[in-house]
Amino acid sequence: MSTKAVISKTPSQAGAYAQLVRAPAALTVLGDTVAGAAAGRNPLRGRRLLLPLASASFYWAGMALNDWADRDLDAIERPERPIPSGRVSASAALTTGGVLTAAGLGLSRLGGGQRGFRIALPLAAAVLAYDTRLKGTSAGPLGMATCRMLDVLLGASGGSLRSALPAAAAFGVHTMGVTALSAGEVRGGSSDTASAAVAGTAVSTALAVTGRSRSWRDRLAGAAFGGGFAATVGRAQFAAAQRPTADRIRTATMAGIHGMVPLQASLAARHGSVRSAVLLAGALPVARKLAKRVSPT
Repeated sequence: MSTKAVISKTPSQAGAYAQLVRAPAALTVLGDTVAGAAAGRNPLRGRRLLLPLASASFYWAGMALNDWADRDLDAIERPERPIPSGRVSASAALTTGGVLTAAGLGLSRLGGGQRGFRIALPLAAAVLAYDTRLKGTSAGPLGMATCRMLDVLLGASGGSLRSALPAAAAFGVHTMGVTALSAGEVRGGSSDTASAAVAGTAVSTALAVTGRSRSWRDRLAGAAFGGGFAATVGRAQFAAAQRPTADRIRTATMAGIHGMVPLQASLAARHGSVRSAVLLAGALPVARKLAKRVSPT
């Protein structure tokens, strides 16, 4: 094979794997541990800065395992995805999920010590259970919410898990709504499901902006980010509730995924990590731009 052929083939393979793991969407999960660390009164420093990378690894693993588990259904509904299109084999996708899960566990141990590892183990198990057993069932949204809550608590490892529980609950409620709504991306959904997602966004906003804060400045910053979360996500979900077509459901689902970032920023800011919140917010335009190339759903 010529050098030119190798060069021309490599980007295609890299793109296929980027689509498999929804690579850019990891920008929406990095802040889980940042928010959890702030809420748990143990901000990320030193080796603990590896925890956001652990979150990304678990997220990518979940996406690869998702496509592996859905390969037969995707062959009918989404043939353009990497496995049914033949760009990534089913065995390679499974291996990718396994390697990324191991990476997540290793990074959790290095960054969070034994306490972080004890949270990472059930997190890895929850991701596997969702992809292989719970997805598509009535327990699916709760299963995905459990994954997200544990990811937030991973950031709080070594700090106060009790103090971080409201933050974890905010993500859990929001994730349940987004997951339930996403079931209608192909054929359309129901107004009731979209309305429930709107209610979940309201609850998550309340959990994010209320509670103790170190100063009025932190509270104000948290409220500003929380308001942005409620406005952008709530608007798309309300539109889907008015007319739950597949296009509107996909738009609302994407808004919900991207909305994780201002939710993370709101919680981090209210708990005193305003600089981290600003950095997280800066990732949102990048995530939205990259989503035009690689869909997060």
